[in-house]
Amino acid sequence: METLISNFSVGLFFWQAAIFIILIFLLRKFAWGPILTAVNEREESIEEALKSAEEARLKLAELKTDNQALLNETRAERDAMLKEARTMKDGILAEAKANASIEGDKIIASARESIQQEKMAAITDLKNQVAVLSIEIAEKILKDELSSAEKQKALIDNVVKDIVLN
Repeated sequence: METLISNFSVGLFFWQAAIFIILIFLLRKFAWGPILTAVNEREESIEEALKSAEEARLKLAELKTDNQALLNETRAERDAMLKEARTMKDGILAEAKANASIEGDKIIASARESIQQEKMAAITDLKNQVAVLSIEIAEKILKDELSSAEKQKALIDNVVKDIVLN
């Protein structure tokens, strides 16, 4: 029985080895080929994804650099615009001050001229009033002086003497 078991073991071993070899052959032909192909395709897609990620990282870095340059340029333009606005403001203020000074000088000159004209008008009016008052006073004095015939005759004599002497 030992030989039978031993023959059976060898036969079993042979058939197991044959089945194993056939299984390896079938797996190699039908399973490993597609599995290896799928693994290779997956490896290639991962490499492509890594390349794409690296390209995206480089593009992102480039975009950051471009954005920073654009931001710096925008800040420079803003600073230039602010400087120009300040310059314009200073110019407008200086012009307004100059115009206000000129206008103030004109108003002061006009006021002085108006005051001078008012003064001259007041002096002329005062002279006219003094003249009128003087005439009225002289008229009253002459009326008193010429109220009698003797006084009138004496005055005429004095005027005639003054005319002859001259």
